[in-house]
Amino acid sequence: MTADYSICLGTAGWGVWHSPDAGKSWTRHRAPFPLNSRIQALVAHPKEAHIVLAGGDTGLFVSHDGGARWERIGGDGALPTIWSLTIDPVDPDILFAGTRPAALYRSRDGGQQWEKLAVDIAKECSIGIPFVTSVIVDPDDHRIVWAGVEIDGVFRSLDGGDTWTHLETGLYDPDIHAVTIAATQPKRLYASTAREIFVSDNLGDTWRPLGIKQKWPLPYARGMAVKADEPGVLFAGCGETTTGEKGHVLRTTNFGESWEILSLPTQPNATVWGLATHRADANRIVTFSLFGEVYISEDAGASWRKTAREFGEIRAAIWLPN
Repeated sequence: MTADYSICLGTAGWGVWHSPDAGKSWTRHRAPFPLNSRIQALVAHPKEAHIVLAGGDTGLFVSHDGGARWERIGGDGALPTIWSLTIDPVDPDILFAGTRPAALYRSRDGGQQWEKLAVDIAKECSIGIPFVTSVIVDPDDHRIVWAGVEIDGVFRSLDGGDTWTHLETGLYDPDIHAVTIAATQPKRLYASTAREIFVSDNLGDTWRPLGIKQKWPLPYARGMAVKADEPGVLFAGCGETTTGEKGHVLRTTNFGESWEILSLPTQPNATVWGLATHRADANRIVTFSLFGEVYISEDAGASWRKTAREFGEIRAAIWLPN
């Protein structure tokens, strides 16, 4: 029986891999991705279940069938390397892209044309050139947009991207790895860094640390995902360092006060870099290590399976219903 969902992986140097059957078989897409493409971002369309966008160092691409076939959007070189991407949940023609060198761009026509937004992001940082690791739009008020920068903190727009504010109060580590939002009451923003996860319950005006050094088995925080039907549940990936030799998936049900280490079938070979969820099934989670291992849970993290296929360096993942 055919599995009811597809998985797409964005990789460093190998473009997009696609599985139409829940990770049993895989195809690496060549056309239209140029050779050695680095795909840093994958994002699902908020209204069309089978549409997914992919962005990286060779441009922006779209699939209308869950990742089985792809085509380029716009011209090659229209943007610098895309590191993060999001679609406006109210008006899906509006896209935001975060890039390296660190900048934010907005498209009002589905990615055909782009405008660079006026955001005062640092040009240099301790690791060289900063880059935008996350862009998210408030699901209830699409005028509110946040961007996380490695390394320059979190920025917010209250007018759909026209103007931006640097959010610094309490956010003492500007090395932002990921930003996500939970539809709790009040809403909670989470920002992960190399040594901490910060939370804000006032849209980013102020932040406080969760103290993960005392609560996690490994100190390096990376990807995060909120459970679609339980916004009080947050999943997170961790590791030793960027290129550490092991990692874990963790879960909190009380907004980060305590954490549970979820039992995977094997010890991941590197930092758990990212997690993918989808509103079509809130209990399904696809997670991956930086160095090519993919794990899938169908029961909100209670049990996991590892795909037989391993990959090179994975930078993004997504699953979509077939």
